[in-house]
Amino acid sequence: MTERNKRLVREFIDAANGKDWERCGAMLAPGFVRHSSTHGQADIDTRERLLKYLRAESETFPDGRETINFLVAEEDKVVVHSRCQGTQQGPMGSLPPSGRILSADLISIYRLADGRIAEVWTEWDSLTGLIQLGHLEPVGLWKPDDRG
Repeated sequence: MTERNKRLVREFIDAANGKDWERCGAMLAPGFVRHSSTHGQADIDTRERLLKYLRAESETFPDGRETINFLVAEEDKVVVHSRCQGTQQGPMGSLPPSGRILSADLISIYRLADGRIAEVWTEWDSLTGLIQLGHLEPVGLWKPDDRG
């Protein structure tokens, strides 16, 4: 079962990379929920809302791509460590396009039920991402050699 679950998660990420929203939607369970505390986001509590979010994200980062570093599976869960990279060509909420590249590591935990993705928890370092895009200045942050 764990290999089948890992395969489904890989297929979902591949479909999202290819902007195949119909295929993505078919892999999501009817009661799908996405959780993320990054940016103080509220849960995305339907398939339709997730697909709307993914479409908007692909408009902001049209060359965006998620690359899987590794997957670990146990029972009904698959943990993915991945890197998302893309150029901000569109607005991101109230932030204007920067034309700069975002390269962010993500950790996502997928829960599968009845051969579909039922739930996902996704977290990433949004502070570093906002600095990369030029929306925040790294004022007052420690540099690696400052710690002695």
